[in-house]
Amino acid sequence: MPEPNRFLAEGPRVGIRHYRYDDAVEFTSRARESKDLHHPWLFPPTGAGGYTAYAKRLLEDPTKAGFLVCEKSGSESGGREIAGFININNIVEGAFLNGALGYGAFAHAAGRGLMTEGLDLVVRYAFGRLGLHRLEINVQPDNAASIALARRCGFRLEGFSPNFLFIDGDWRDHERWALTADMVPR
Repeated sequence: MPEPNRFLAEGPRVGIRHYRYDDAVEFTSRARESKDLHHPWLFPPTGAGGYTAYAKRLLEDPTKAGFLVCEKSGSESGGREIAGFININNIVEGAFLNGALGYGAFAHAAGRGLMTEGLDLVVRYAFGRLGLHRLEINVQPDNAASIALARRCGFRLEGFSPNFLFIDGDWRDHERWALTADMVPR
């Protein structure tokens, strides 16, 4: 595991790093502040116990990799304010080399391009360091902001899956977006 204050990768405005258990206070505070932005698309943990279980899965399950997108400057915490999160779930090795992305910006960072930069860093990390070949994003068709982020980062629309994921008490339709390593400029 890298040093706590070191980024795995960084761009001009953000860096990405793994989750830490001591991120609970900031993460859950940001999640609570962002409930209106996230609803009805996603539900990150808003309490310490939920965060601990969430972070444990991302830190200990080899089929998952979690990344926090941190703004490099302009914060009281020395430029490490959490702007959002990007997780790679269902990582499959072998001939598939695939992972499914999930992400969310926090309200204070939404609409500022920080998640575009962060997702680009995660994509390059996944195709480089993790050795994956393909990443997928499954998005509810009415989630315009998430679809716009997928498009900006070069993902292509591959299809539609009715009743794909159980979210907010019902089975939700999703669009399937994907990107392969050969689609990313070196």
